Amino acid sequence: MPRRPLRTVPTGVIPGWNGSGDGHWQTWLEEQLQADGRATRRPAFADLDRPDLADWLRALRLCLADLPADEYDVVAHSLGAVLWLHHVAAPQGSPRAARVLLVAPPSPHTAIEEIAAFFPPPMDVDTVRRGADGTVLVAGDDDPYLPEGIAAAYGLPLKMATTVVPAGGHLNVESGYGEWPALLEWCRRDHL
Repeated sequence: MPRRPLRTVPTGVIPGWNGSGDGHWQTWLEEQLQADGRATRRPAFADLDRPDLADWLRALRLCLADLPADEYDVVAHSLGAVLWLHHVAAPQGSPRAARVLLVAPPSPHTAIEEIAAFFPPPMDVDTVRRGADGTVLVAGDDDPYLPEGIAAAYGLPLKMATTVVPAGGHLNVESGYGEWPALLEWCRRDHL
């Protein structure tokens, strides 16, 4: 049987607070996509441990600036997913993404002082839809940073498809998400 061709568009990888270093699924995903011959990009945030909304938005816009509209994907985790919502609310000429996967965004009502400037995120349905050809949400059903659940916090307000991962926690290294083959498969296929 012939092997199906892989998706070849670039992928923007947006990490969350404290980044996604060794052992994290985002780092693993980048390695796998690059082995497929696919370009990946990460925003160069000034400080991953002390997130600054203005700096993170600037870095994200620079990272995406020369990508072809409707011909790149975005995979964002945690605070990076919330950053994407701010980005699409004020894109300042950034090209539109083809597909976006927002993984484990913290609750819009979070009270964590170090990231308070990111909350509440802008959640206008039409604005988010204009940001990409398609956007989906994924979160664990027991994410400690999302006690109300992904559907209640983001899926219903944004009228967006959601996938709930049983016992997925925050979908990070601590909850066992280093290698994530299902996510790699999502990146390799053409449909949302």
